[in-house]
Amino acid sequence: MAYSNILVGAGTRPAQPVIRKIGLADLRDALAKGLDDFRAMPTHAMFLCIIYPIVGFALARLAFGYSILPLLYPLASGFALVGPVAALGLYELSRRREAGLDASATRAFDVFESSSVGAIAALGFLLLIIFVIWVAVANAIYVANFGYASPSSIETFLHEVLTTRSGWNLIILGNGVGLLFAILVLTISVVSFPLLLDRDVGAAVALLTSIRAVTHNPLTMMAWGLIVAALLVVGSLPLFFGLTVVMPLLGHATWHLYRKVVEPPAGLTPTLPEERKERRYAADFPTVLFPWTK
Repeated sequence: MAYSNILVGAGTRPAQPVIRKIGLADLRDALAKGLDDFRAMPTHAMFLCIIYPIVGFALARLAFGYSILPLLYPLASGFALVGPVAALGLYELSRRREAGLDASATRAFDVFESSSVGAIAALGFLLLIIFVIWVAVANAIYVANFGYASPSSIETFLHEVLTTRSGWNLIILGNGVGLLFAILVLTISVVSFPLLLDRDVGAAVALLTSIRAVTHNPLTMMAWGLIVAALLVVGSLPLFFGLTVVMPLLGHATWHLYRKVVEPPAGLTPTLPEERKERRYAADFPTVLFPWTK
């Protein structure tokens, strides 16, 4: 039964959330609302995302100190594949602000009180597997072009990558394969994690809903993917510090994108305590007023 709830949620049958058609204007509005959330909660957002610069410096230290320089770029870019998991706290803050609830920094950890936490963990583990596969594939592409020998210096590595045929093969093939991984993750996660945080629908339903959202809005979602990629590149340039702004903006905006793509699932079980309490109160209200209706 527990495994069934993780896959399809608390209902007796799998939910089928309704998908809307959206356009570029909706993306602009989602970004504007995400920016508004960031302005209202900048300290909270940076608190949640400060890990990204730390990770960036850790990756650089590993590359310079342990001869895994060829994997620095795949590792740094690959962390975008698990970004939806890291943004869970941001989704929760946006959800709470939208509902007029307390949106202090500690409330970001209310995601652990969600009844969908098992499904969230399952999808998070799936993204982690995809990340590991991406790093393995990127390493295989490097080995196919340059062999197993480690570069003798940063200067030599950059010269080989930027000025040789093997280097250009690495750049073109690596980025092409990376794009396929990015499209896969976008397709399965663009609305799945916000949906799981919002309603108890299960991992399988959330994943399928995300796929349906992309297939119903292919051009708009392609544009969203390009916006995300461009902002991540800009945020990564100044030693990853820009991600303390870019990641909160994208996290908050993704919540509002979810609200635009998926119709409010009023008939589905809420996942968080205060909403479940409100639903129980609403259900009991007629009985309080009219006890003979029991």
